[in-house]
Amino acid sequence: MDFYISDDKNKLDVQRVHKEVKDSYWGDYRTKEMTLRTIENSMCFGLHSEKEGQIGFARVLTDKVVFAYIMDVIIFDPFKGKGLGKKFMQHILEHPEIKHVQTIALKTKDAHGLYEAFGFQKVGNSEMWMAKDKAKYND
Repeated sequence: MDFYISDDKNKLDVQRVHKEVKDSYWGDYRTKEMTLRTIENSMCFGLHSEKEGQIGFARVLTDKVVFAYIMDVIIFDPFKGKGLGKKFMQHILEHPEIKHVQTIALKTKDAHGLYEAFGFQKVGNSEMWMAKDKAKYND
């Protein structure tokens, strides 16, 4: 499948993004206004197919130096299970404004294996929090 990833918010199918996030286990409470505000206030990534339009979405809150929080990573049906999530995450983590961030965190209930492949580890006893931490701390 031919696809491309863009961080141009103007290419996002906001209606589709809202529907997909609203249908997820984590975003069912969100209104359309909330979705619009999250897009407005985040770095956003769209996964697009030339033939099918937008087929995935993710967003990141970050100071671009110390901390980044990856959220709303979703591959739309029927494109799940085709390895696109791995390619999408790789692109996001290699983005010039994210790749040097010291600590990158996320929450997931069901995709631990995907994120572990990129170096994320469980945070404490949390069932959902994961982080990739490059920061060095003095003892």
